[in-house]
Amino acid sequence: MLLSNMIPGVVEAGCDEAGRGCLCGPVSCAAVILPTGFECEELNDSKQLSASRRAALREIIEREALAWAVVMVEAEEIDRINILNASIAGMQRALDALSIRPKHIIVDGNKFRPYLDPVLNMQTPHTTVVKGDGKYMSIAAASILAKTHRDELMLRYAEQYPGYGWERNMGYPTKEHRDAIGRLGVTPIHRRSFKQC
Repeated sequence: MLLSNMIPGVVEAGCDEAGRGCLCGPVSCAAVILPTGFECEELNDSKQLSASRRAALREIIEREALAWAVVMVEAEEIDRINILNASIAGMQRALDALSIRPKHIIVDGNKFRPYLDPVLNMQTPHTTVVKGDGKYMSIAAASILAKTHRDELMLRYAEQYPGYGWERNMGYPTKEHRDAIGRLGVTPIHRRSFKQC
């Protein structure tokens, strides 16, 4: 069972990203604030769930969350500032977009930067949590929203740029995807700074 909050009684946002290791498309970054006492036994790290389970949980999260936001950082920006900086920037933009201001932020992973709240004009404390999407509900919820929103976009891109198998690999560096790059070249949404591109 995942923990609801790191700091009980504090409005806390969980942040995560999806698509960091992909060769193409954006990195998808999400922030979620869940209500106090929120319970959902099936909530877990998005990588541990089937696509149908993620879709069902996305509906619950988007309906029940006090606030949520998903931001895409495109390949061009990833190439310009690198994937780590793009992921952090995207999560901070998702925090900017929340309709409620969090008093504490928990982030999946071990890298983040101080976040200056644009509404309160003050720094919001944050804590990084390695494998946090398997420990805290708000991070798991952010993981699911980031993944499902990105997968939805990649399915549209798969129709626009056929032959790369994105409807199956979602842009990750599978053999099918790498072989297609060798045959077809790169598309405008490929990350040119990544080795296999």
